[in-house]
Amino acid sequence: MPTKPTISFENLEIAFASKTDAELKRTHLVFSLLNNKTLSDIGIALTHFALKLKLPIKWIMKQTMFGHFCGGETIQESIKACESLANYGIEAILDYSVEGKGDEESFEKTTEEIRQTMVASAKTDYMPFGVIKVTGLGDYHPMIKIQAGEPLTVEEQEAYDRTKARVDMLCKTAHDLGLKILIDAEESWFQDTVDELTYDAMEKYNKERCVVYNTYQMYRHDMLGRLKKAKETAAQKGYLLGAKLVRGAYMEKEGERAERLKYPSPIQPNKQATDHDYNAAVEFCISHHERVFLMCGSHNENSNLLATALMDKYNIDPKSDQVFFAQLYGMSDNISFNLANAGYRVVKYVPYGPVEKVMPYLTRRAAENSSIAGQSSREFELIKREMKRRKAVA
Repeated sequence: MPTKPTISFENLEIAFASKTDAELKRTHLVFSLLNNKTLSDIGIALTHFALKLKLPIKWIMKQTMFGHFCGGETIQESIKACESLANYGIEAILDYSVEGKGDEESFEKTTEEIRQTMVASAKTDYMPFGVIKVTGLGDYHPMIKIQAGEPLTVEEQEAYDRTKARVDMLCKTAHDLGLKILIDAEESWFQDTVDELTYDAMEKYNKERCVVYNTYQMYRHDMLGRLKKAKETAAQKGYLLGAKLVRGAYMEKEGERAERLKYPSPIQPNKQATDHDYNAAVEFCISHHERVFLMCGSHNENSNLLATALMDKYNIDPKSDQVFFAQLYGMSDNISFNLANAGYRVVKYVPYGPVEKVMPYLTRRAAENSSIAGQSSREFELIKREMKRRKAVA
């Protein structure tokens, strides 16, 4: 029996193996800005202002924030970034990160763009997933009313039916192309409706292999229970459950809305509770690996190490599709590259789109790195240590 690989997320030579000295310096610049919230906020504001005035700053963006966190402006540009990752055993997910105008034309355009990402992905052996955000495919207002048990108007029902058809078409595309597809989480006030769409797709396409994955935000205090119930339903109906676990993306918005509308907040009382439930969910999925396929979507080192230990305990082949590890492009390379080097299935979300249209995504990345305790500081420290290490061995 092969010995379990030793993984150290402190191995910086592996973590930054893909970066030249010049690229490492660029990464150092990006995280030095992110590590200073004031500078980060000013930089983002100035960039929005310059883009609004149509000033020629694309080149600067491509050398800094955009170039670090995005694969490119188009599918073909981004595939080059994915190829580079594949050289180090890391797979990729093309993630169209443009926020549409919220009308039928933009929904159709986004749906077709996502379909094209999957067609391109299927031509490779290192891009196994497509990804959907349902609010990019249709109006979310009918979904809110459905969850609240309110009747829809004829127009709302037609709009919802179009959303449902788009989700089904993309899930069928993934199935027919031999890919998998991730359905992103949404806000709690219409997540039940998104779940319903997702589980309908699982029932159709997850009979023989796991194609469709739902996303579970573990900062919700009810999510561990919802995950367990989803597994029971999948077993009863005879389909495989695909579960992508994340800590979550809408915490501030969720808390503010609950306070404003005077209902109990769905958010965990503290980070420790979130971490506890996240790790409990990882254990639940891996201990039921005969029915549950897991994507561990985490930048938390302890959660990733826990998953590898559990895979060893349950004799899960690191190269199988039972468990994937996922991080965002441009973040936590010490986790991604060391896991891949040890033989695990690692995927990077590779966002792409025109520079001016992915600014909302980049703004969130900047805010996230500045606000998560220690996130940008940790990244920045690792980069500085690698630069020092390279200088010492030069």
